[in-house]
Amino acid sequence: MTDVLLPLAVVVPIVAATLPLALGLRYDRVGWPIAAVGTTAVAGIAAAIAAEVVLNGPFAHALGGFLPPVGIELVADRLSVAVLLLVAAVSVATLAFARVAGPRGNPFYSAYLLLVGGLVGMTLTGDMFNLFVFLEITGLTTYALIASDRSGASAYASLKYLVVGTVGASLYLLGVGYAFLATGTLNMLDLQAQIVAQAGYADPLVRASYAFIVAGLALKIALFPVHSWQPDAYQRAPDSVTTIVAALVSTTSAYALIRVTYTVFTVEFLAANEGIATALLVVSTVSILAGSVLAAMQSNLKRMFAYSSVAQFGMIGAAVALANETALLGGIVHLVGHGVMKFGLFLGIGLLALGYGSREIGDLASAARAAPYTSGALAVLGLGLVGIPPSIGFLGKWYIGVGAVDAGLAGGGAIGIAVAAAIFVSTLFTLSYVARLIERFYFAGGGLPGDHGDAGSGSANDAVADGGRAGDDAAADGGERSPARTADGLPAPVEGAPRSSIVPDRVPTAPLLALGLAALATVALGFGGFALAEWFGPFLTEVFA
Repeated sequence: MTDVLLPLAVVVPIVAATLPLALGLRYDRVGWPIAAVGTTAVAGIAAAIAAEVVLNGPFAHALGGFLPPVGIELVADRLSVAVLLLVAAVSVATLAFARVAGPRGNPFYSAYLLLVGGLVGMTLTGDMFNLFVFLEITGLTTYALIASDRSGASAYASLKYLVVGTVGASLYLLGVGYAFLATGTLNMLDLQAQIVAQAGYADPLVRASYAFIVAGLALKIALFPVHSWQPDAYQRAPDSVTTIVAALVSTTSAYALIRVTYTVFTVEFLAANEGIATALLVVSTVSILAGSVLAAMQSNLKRMFAYSSVAQFGMIGAAVALANETALLGGIVHLVGHGVMKFGLFLGIGLLALGYGSREIGDLASAARAAPYTSGALAVLGLGLVGIPPSIGFLGKWYIGVGAVDAGLAGGGAIGIAVAAAIFVSTLFTLSYVARLIERFYFAGGGLPGDHGDAGSGSANDAVADGGRAGDDAAADGGERSPARTADGLPAPVEGAPRSSIVPDRVPTAPLLALGLAALATVALGFGGFALAEWFGPFLTEVFA
């Protein structure tokens, strides 16, 4: 009966999503407790599913008792479990941040739970059309959450994502339709068998199916040049929404790309269609370079790390297209590691904004003196994103780079070497903007003249005397106000900023602990190279058998 855990993981958050709205007719503040119980239950179920997979191997559940290929199947293996655990952990931790940072209200928590349900469904489904359904649930709730602070800027960003996301979902559905026409089935494993038995890898319908599916998922993942929704969505969404969207939404779409490519179409399809694989490889390589360059040009923290995600997902896309075991292992490791690191980075950015009103790199002079623990965790996570050993960021990039070189040497082509070179250049750009951030934290002295911590217009004393409201005369075009500084030039806490009894940082304790755990996980997972290779080994063996 352990297979009942799979539908429970999907049903619990979706059913719980109805309760804040229903009970909200009578109780005003019932949303957060329900969301907390729902996401904690999902985390417990995810842990039970992981234990079952470790002890007894992969298992499945046929919904309604209708066996595949007719019925819809939910499947848990080591790849899906890794993403499921990431979804569960991030959703619980982000909810703790949302409680203090907002948005608040029962509709927000209903949408939040529905998003978690959609992400879990995408992770566990074994049916191509069912994946589309959960992809749409995830997309629709993400649109609503991005606009949940009801500002004009966030509404515009949400609308932009709505248009692009709808196109992406439509392309994916079109690809699924072509696959169904070619094979007459939608179950992933049955599709794999029927492509060989009925159509063949050279069939135009099969080729078109994969091309449309990849194009649709590329829009959801935000690969260059179809990435334009992501920086606006990340920057304009409320901080707690950005945290979960950046960590999970594109991550699960990238997981879907891996799952569809290697479970449905298989590595033999990529080998038989080198043109398709090369096209994906070229797009991914351009995404690596363009995302890194654009990130290095930003001054807004959320926008900077949004463009960073374009580059990081380019690496995962390249790992998929390279079609060798080492590169795919690197892509999977980087997928999980990127989710952990981006959760921590955007959580830390949100905490600095909540406590000190700082959202620009220029506002962070001597932030490490005012908020040492928050700044320290962000520095560790940033270095992990660069790929400094022993972080998981290094591990993922290393495997992808080695796989790219192996592919280039084995095939005699230059594209694999170009991918490895792009990863190296991207790492240098990542180092440039992360080093700039760390320099502001630790080496831009508060109160020094020039560009080394000076508060800008007016003295630091004037800023404090103004009650922390320096910069209220920001331009009417929507520019963000400059935060106030203390008499010695440090970032001044905003009025009513939360206090912690444990650390001097003016941030709430529970989210700060989650931030610390994310930084610790970034380093700890970096030491787990052999363990991660062993964990994903059964999936890789099955794919490349």
